Amino acid sequence: MAVNDLAEPTDETLMLAYAAGDAGAFEQLYGRHRGALYRFLMRNLRDSTLADEFFQDVWQRVITARRGWKPEAAFTTWLFRIAHNRLNDHWRASKHRPPAPEDAEERTARVADPDTPERQLSAFEQRRRLQLALAELPDEQREVVQLRLEQELSLEEIGDITGVGRETVKSRLRYAMDKLRARLNE
Repeated sequence: MAVNDLAEPTDETLMLAYAAGDAGAFEQLYGRHRGALYRFLMRNLRDSTLADEFFQDVWQRVITARRGWKPEAAFTTWLFRIAHNRLNDHWRASKHRPPAPEDAEERTARVADPDTPERQLSAFEQRRRLQLALAELPDEQREVVQLRLEQELSLEEIGDITGVGRETVKSRLRYAMDKLRARLNE
């Protein structure tokens, strides 16, 4: 049965079909995961040019590795593991995390919101406080929070991506959430 005949093929089914030569399967995988992957990279890099470069690089690595891919882990876990490793390589090479762009507050202020001005201000202030609180977290804690809350990955999947055990992920998540709560309640 061709992938197009399936009602909702799993990511793993699509990846196997792509490895067997079905280009349409790759298009479906790309369509499902491009937004989440790009957001993950952008939040970690805070630079659209770098995020674009890494985004292309991660997908290129998926394409290159397709023939040897085995469904030992969920496709999402594998994809984000590639992104995680690419980010780690970058941080090791640069030895620092880039600061937010100089016009970050100005950019954030230009974000349109259909709510009332009062709600806009309140929502903006809450988002900004959360962004600042997230930025203050150690890299390992920020990453597990993003993978858990934004990507809705399980602790096991996050462990597979980051290369640490479930309990370490759980600990990092707990410490991060405690720090976020404390910072947001100030």
